Amino acid sequence: MYLTREEEEMYAGEYGPAVEKSMEILVALGEIYDAERLVSIESAQISGVSYKTIGEAGLEFLEEMAQDARVRVPSTLNPAGVDLKIWRELGFSEEFAEKQLRIVAAYQKMGITTTCTCTPYLVGNLPTVGSHLAWSESSAVAYANSVLGARTNREGGPGALSAAICGRTAEYGYHLDEERKADLIVEVKNPLSGSDYGALGYLVGQKVGGGVPYFQFQNTPSTDQLKCLGAALASSGAVALYHVEEVTPEWKDAFKGLEEEKLEKISLDKASIDEARSSLSTTDRKPDLICVGCPHASLEEIKTISEKVSGSKLKSQLWVCTSTPVKAAADQRGYTRIIEKAGGKLVCDTCMVVSPIEDLGFKVIGVDSAKAANYVPTMCGLDVVFDDLENLMVDKRKKLILREI
Repeated sequence: MYLTREEEEMYAGEYGPAVEKSMEILVALGEIYDAERLVSIESAQISGVSYKTIGEAGLEFLEEMAQDARVRVPSTLNPAGVDLKIWRELGFSEEFAEKQLRIVAAYQKMGITTTCTCTPYLVGNLPTVGSHLAWSESSAVAYANSVLGARTNREGGPGALSAAICGRTAEYGYHLDEERKADLIVEVKNPLSGSDYGALGYLVGQKVGGGVPYFQFQNTPSTDQLKCLGAALASSGAVALYHVEEVTPEWKDAFKGLEEEKLEKISLDKASIDEARSSLSTTDRKPDLICVGCPHASLEEIKTISEKVSGSKLKSQLWVCTSTPVKAAADQRGYTRIIEKAGGKLVCDTCMVVSPIEDLGFKVIGVDSAKAANYVPTMCGLDVVFDDLENLMVDKRKKLILREI
């Protein structure tokens, strides 16, 4: 594996122990995946933030690295285990929050922006087409590669942190043109809306695994719908890149050098997607908590939610997970006030998947995210109901609206 002179000096420890350790990780990854060299990156997005997922060992590792490590490129964090400001109000324990705040402080000491979000592209970490990145959150990776046309593999937390410290990552996988070709054509026969995109992504992710699907839609999806599609693809499979005909930036190159007629093609109708939707719910009981924003809600999504609950009083709790900057914009536009008046909360920095939500007394979580529906039962041990938000607010057994207009 070729290293430049500066990279050799990093590897030899001339830039300090944190850089040396990081270069060792990057070179080891490069050798595993047969990379010929390292490539400079524009930004990093780092997972391994929630104390729930990394535990005491992860905390100790980060505090040790923070003693002399500093990042070279703009870097942001994945969601933490709690809302860093209102964790007490939400019911999280002081013991957990103290550990969580230490993790964030260690990252901050390394020069990483402590905006904890799975949608860094909504808060300023917006890469250019063709730029190389080291991102680790699966839905963010899918969005960066597919919707933005940037180039990143699905990095592990230590790999992304190492890349941020060195400003480089190993050049293999989705950094290379030949790895960005489609290998499955998905014809969607019916127009889709709402959480259909998540159900479709869950279904196709199971089919394609780590492949690159190419979608042919009957209608044009919004960027928020593409965000949810990619999150579901990445959670049921390992999809880090997909193409949408006449929509995503690389769709015209998806078959370059390939014989398109020889690729596998599947056709999916509304019945198939509805079947996938039904399979994601583990119960038909009324949710104790409705939790949306996985991936984190955009300002437009928060606006839509505020319109749905305006003039209402929710009978189930509602959390809208988002980033601190997006919440600030929602505050300014009055969306937060409308949601809070209905009994909901805008929750920042975290989400229902990586927080210890199972310790708060909830038994059934209602979600409009296929990714959350896939992960909540296994990571939190709770039952889940998957549907569009307006349906989650209806008691399907009693046909009663769960809000008082």
